[in-house]
Amino acid sequence: MVTNQASMKRNGIQDYVTLRASAAVISAFTIFMVYFFIATPEITYTVWQGLFASIYMKAFTLITLLAILMHVRIGLWQVLTDYVKPHNLRMGLQFVLNLMAFAYVAVGLFVLWGV
Repeated sequence: MVTNQASMKRNGIQDYVTLRASAAVISAFTIFMVYFFIATPEITYTVWQGLFASIYMKAFTLITLLAILMHVRIGLWQVLTDYVKPHNLRMGLQFVLNLMAFAYVAVGLFVLWGV
């Protein structure tokens, strides 16, 4: 049996389902935030802090941050494997960009749970 080492133990169906599920979560969060901005007549620091003080909003934001991370990782892997042919350059770019994605999530968690 031949295994594809470039897939990093993933398959196409898993990537497809993960991308669609993460896109659904990101869309739901975006729709909620757009509704919040439209429905709130005046957005102040107190209103913003009150929104994110709820444990449900923190959980929803955490799930969205993790969905963004999964979406970015799969998207980066697909784009870099298609367009960057030198193996070492692709691995270096993938490492740096994935590190940046993890850093963004870490900063997001720090900001989220600091409220």
